[in-house]
Amino acid sequence: EQQLTTRAYEADEFYEHVVDPSLGAEDRHVARRAYAGLLWGKQLYRYDVRQWLDGDPVGHRAPESRKQGRNEHWRHLALADVISMPDEWEYPWFAAWDLAFHCLPLAHVDPEFAKEQLLLMCREWAMAPNGQLPAYEWEFGDVNPPVHAWAAWHVYRIDGYRDREFLVRVFTKLLLNFAWWVNRKDANGSNLFEGGFLGMDNIGLFNRSAPLPPGFRLEQSDATSWMAFYCQQMLKIALELARTDKAWDDVATKFLEHFLAIAQAMRHFGSSDKSLWHEEDGFYYDVLVQPDGSAPHMRVRSMVGLLPILGATEIPSWVVEECPDVTSRFTWLQERRPELVKPMLARPDGKMLLTLVPPKRLRRILQRMFDTEEFLSPFGIRSLSAAQRQAVTARVGNETVSIEYEPGESRTGMFGGNSNWRGPVWFPVNVLLADKLRTYGRYFGDSFTIEVPTGSGNWCTLDQAADVIDGGLTALFRPVDGRRPSDGKRIESSPDPLWSDHPTFSEYFDGDTGEGLGAPHQTGWTALVAHLLNPRLPPDPRTMGWG
Repeated sequence: EQQLTTRAYEADEFYEHVVDPSLGAEDRHVARRAYAGLLWGKQLYRYDVRQWLDGDPVGHRAPESRKQGRNEHWRHLALADVISMPDEWEYPWFAAWDLAFHCLPLAHVDPEFAKEQLLLMCREWAMAPNGQLPAYEWEFGDVNPPVHAWAAWHVYRIDGYRDREFLVRVFTKLLLNFAWWVNRKDANGSNLFEGGFLGMDNIGLFNRSAPLPPGFRLEQSDATSWMAFYCQQMLKIALELARTDKAWDDVATKFLEHFLAIAQAMRHFGSSDKSLWHEEDGFYYDVLVQPDGSAPHMRVRSMVGLLPILGATEIPSWVVEECPDVTSRFTWLQERRPELVKPMLARPDGKMLLTLVPPKRLRRILQRMFDTEEFLSPFGIRSLSAAQRQAVTARVGNETVSIEYEPGESRTGMFGGNSNWRGPVWFPVNVLLADKLRTYGRYFGDSFTIEVPTGSGNWCTLDQAADVIDGGLTALFRPVDGRRPSDGKRIESSPDPLWSDHPTFSEYFDGDTGEGLGAPHQTGWTALVAHLLNPRLPPDPRTMGWG
């Protein structure tokens, strides 16, 4: 009993330094539980794929059928490492993009472990020789959104912008991963990307990871947006490294120019000058290129069309002086390829914004995103517009496919039916959207305001709009009439302290009620709530930083 008392005292003392004391008691409790859930989820993960496929060399050999089974192309993978698992209840397993989001709250309590986790996925016994990051145990070769660079930057930031060795190590490995994306997921070199379901299991009209009929090709708004986002994060890291080592200056130039090419491709591509943007709807969609050359938009308003917002990065004024290669190349492009540099906006004070979405389009997207009849729920941004309660249908080859708003658990069997991106609120993409709205907000300031909610007459800056998203996410865990919205009507909503003192961090949340759905026994990326509850970090302490 004395040992337990001592350990409890030590834990209290530790969290006094981690969780801001100005938070209310309930917020402090939720943040601490989220951190504790992540720390509890650290587990040894041991998996030698070669040994699994071949069996015991001195004992029972594996059946021949296993050698052509799952992960047969990942024989190099041999992990025996402690990893932050999404789920400590089932058998240990990891998912690379989940892990990237874990690292933000982890960086508040154990920044060295957070950095080790990001580096681990890039090590030779995890990353494939061709540069692909392992997705998850079920199929390492699946494709997750490329969020590793974004997570690495934020861990570097949370740790005080001081561990440049970490930044160099993760960046050099991510150069390989970026090349893998370009070589494998841009089928015809158009700077438009495919990638399948990309972590958002059933968000499409059809299974986007399944082969299409002959002659069809899907140009994905989300895959292309993810790559623009990835490109910008790599640019940002390269610029940071170039401040003290000019060898990185022309690497930054490479990512600047690559982003500009992706942005141009999103504006128009192909002989018919098609665009992922639909002017009438004011939204981005996937485009299905068909054998006859036609390319109709898949007019489903979903998170797929919101993700272009992620393509926003501030370029500080110091870049002009400290990164001469970037500056000279951009000047050359302005003179020789002015159509390419449209995504670069500049203020009179020298601050710049590199944006995938022009301001007029951004305003139209945000009108839908903050419309309570579409994406805005009381608890964040829905993954599919609620306006699509009536099914949207389309023809793909000889098949008719459809999708409709499903705010709760999935009603389809796609990807096993155990997750749902057709309406619920998911923490990771909401956190990304809010993060990028703040990027826009730092550039535009009071000069760009929107109605939140749409039609309410309440005008907000983009910083304030980001606060609305964060506020919805944190509201999931703030009791109303003694019950957390995330608890729904489950036993967790009981007033019994055995339940009420232990908030659960569900996988995703009902798009209408906020009730926790999916796996309620895990912490996983929903621990991002701790990152939101703690106050914003102070700006870059350097005189000329990132703001």
